[in-house]
Formats: sequence, C-alpha cells, structure tokens
Amino acid sequence: MKFSIAMIKLTITTLATAAVIAGLLISTRPLAINAAAEDAATLFKTKCAVCHSADGSGNTAQGKALKVRDLRSPEVQKLNDAQMAEIITKGKNKMPALGKNFTQEQVKQLVALIRGMAKKG
Repeated sequence: MKFSIAMIKLTITTLATAAVIAGLLISTRPLAINAAAEDAATLFKTKCAVCHSADGSGNTAQGKALKVRDLRSPEVQKLNDAQMAEIITKGKNKMPALGKNFTQEQVKQLVALIRGMAKKG
C-alpha cells in the first residue's frame, strides 16, 4: 500500500488536532468544577450567609433571631439531597422559598456546598 506525502501530512495533522482537543478537554474539566464550587460559595455568601453565616453555623444576628439550624449539624446533614434541594427551593418554616432565585444547577451546587460543611469529628 502506497501512502502519499499529502495523506501522511493529513493523518499527522488530524492526530495532532485530536491530541490538542483531548488535552483541552482534560485540562478545562477541573476548571469547570472549580468554577462551579466558586460560584456556589459566592452564591452562598451573597444569598445565604446573612442568616446561615459563612460557615453554616447560623451564628449571625439574623440567624439567631430566626433560630436557623446549624447547616453543619447531623440533623441537617442527615437530610438527603432531594430534601435539602426542596427546602432551598420551596422553603420550610422560616426558611423562604428561593426556587425563583436559583437555577436547578445552583441548588444542586448549594446542596454540595452544604454537604461540605458537615461537622468533622
């Protein structure tokens, strides 16, 4: 089988392009994950921390007045993701419904952020 120089160049170019694309996909995935985590943290700080505090303890004037639950506590952490998402979206007791303020993806990211607040030890 005979290969022309043009065919060999095309094959090399195609392989090089595929390698570059694969490298970009692999290298940007962690950035996307980190950006989502950063977005959730920013969202929490701007929309939730006034009551729940930055660390989730609820140790703010507003949090104390409303007697919000410590998001790090076993009581909150035992809720499954769907239950947490529903409380964020639809509200519960003194917690207002925030479903109109957040996308489903943002709610999912907030749930993951709250999971990360679990009390250690």
